[in-house]
Amino acid sequence: MSEVKSNKRTLEGVVVSNKGDKTVVVEVERKYLHPQYHKTVRTSKKYMAHDAENACNIGDRVIIIESAPISRRKRWTMQTIVTRAEQL
Repeated sequence: MSEVKSNKRTLEGVVVSNKGDKTVVVEVERKYLHPQYHKTVRTSKKYMAHDAENACNIGDRVIIIESAPISRRKRWTMQTIVTRAEQL
C-alpha cells in the first residue's frame, strides 16, 4: 500500500510553556536572508498546540501539525516529541 501524503503544514520547535490543560506553547524559530543587507536574520513565533495526553515538558523539541480550530487560539496539534529536555 502507498502512504497518503497530507497537505497540512508541520513545524518543529521548543516547548516554552505547558501550564494549560492539554495545551503547550511551542516557539518556532526560523532563519532567512535579509533581502537588502544579505544578513541572516533569526525570528521566532509562538504557537499554541493541543497536547491530548499532557506528555510535553518545558524544553522538549516537538513537531506540531496544522489542524482544525480547537479553541480561539489553538490551530495546531502536537504530533511527536523529537527529543526530551534534560531533567536536573
